[in-house]
Amino acid sequence: MQEFPRIQRLPPYVFAVVTDLKSKMRGAGEDIIDLGMGNPNIPTPKHIVDKVMEASRLPKNHRYSASKGIPKLRLAICNWYKRKFGVELDPDTEAVATIGAKEGLSHLILATMGPGDIALVPSPTYPIHTYSVIIAGADVRSIPLLNGHEDFLERAERAMKTLWPRPKMMIISYPHNPTTTVVDLDFFKRVIDFAKENEILVVHDLAYADLVFDGYKAPSILQVSGAKDVAVELYSMSKGYSMAGWRVGFVVGNRRMVGALTRIKSYLDYGMFQAIQIAATVALNGPYKVVEETVEIYRRRRDCLVDGFARAGWEFEKPKGTMFVWAPIPEQYRDMGSVEFSKHLLTRAKVAVSPGIGFGEHGEGYVRFALCENEHRIRQAIRGYKAMAQSPSRGRAK
Repeated sequence: MQEFPRIQRLPPYVFAVVTDLKSKMRGAGEDIIDLGMGNPNIPTPKHIVDKVMEASRLPKNHRYSASKGIPKLRLAICNWYKRKFGVELDPDTEAVATIGAKEGLSHLILATMGPGDIALVPSPTYPIHTYSVIIAGADVRSIPLLNGHEDFLERAERAMKTLWPRPKMMIISYPHNPTTTVVDLDFFKRVIDFAKENEILVVHDLAYADLVFDGYKAPSILQVSGAKDVAVELYSMSKGYSMAGWRVGFVVGNRRMVGALTRIKSYLDYGMFQAIQIAATVALNGPYKVVEETVEIYRRRRDCLVDGFARAGWEFEKPKGTMFVWAPIPEQYRDMGSVEFSKHLLTRAKVAVSPGIGFGEHGEGYVRFALCENEHRIRQAIRGYKAMAQSPSRGRAK
């Protein structure tokens, strides 16, 4: 039997345990409230849908497109960055459209990392931040994200003094999935200073740039003077523009890294369906009000979930960003661990969440809620938990 070395380096997908159980329960007719996967359920704004339908009818859009994104889309990306962050970008050399941010990150790492290279990655974190490095044949050094972003950077600075060979890259993401941690521009200034001092590259995943609450505004790392010398940033239209299934993202910043991604993509794909690129251009050039309306829906869901669970006896913080809530396992269930507790919540309360261990070893002790059900369903989930918690026997899930 031939072996597949890259696949052998990938562990079993932790989330599959809960996903399989959820599927079996639904197959048996159970009504499951799914707060596990971050799969947006808010419809794409009408003017974007109208444009893709119009563009789809034109035969010229049925041909192969541009791998790096059509010129008007890349220009729209750069103009969007200028309006939102005051950052100037060259659409020809500092911006590349991707088939979602996940594809962009994966192929960026494949283009820039290889055997013998090391990347610094937080733990917990979104799994592709870690496994894109593994798939590329490089190695990961996890930096615990336990006591906020300042502690993370201090731990990274200490790690640089002991690691050999020296790390080549740092992959970060704020607002952070899953912990919902947010940062200010001063933090990014420290990151860029750290990167230049240690001669490493920085990849910042800004997937949740739009989903921010209570007056908080997520900064771009590219707002830091000189950031483009060492850093790129990723953005996804899945969240703010509710275009998850459309698979539209982009990478901007350092032209060497953008160039490397552009080149490897030219071998691997012909880009998105051109009608989708045209619709994405209309979205980026269009009114930002549609994003603000989406953010308000998530804010109401956040408040409903956090306030409701607090009344049921399970308290956790309201996030200032992302479409998630990061919650410590209630004391009476803590010894179960995040996988068993997630299974318990699913079987007893009919509520699906993501176990924290799935985001890395330092995610143990937590679960992640995704705000992907309406407020009525969220209140139903809270009632399910309350009934479970008040049950005389907590009986573990099998």
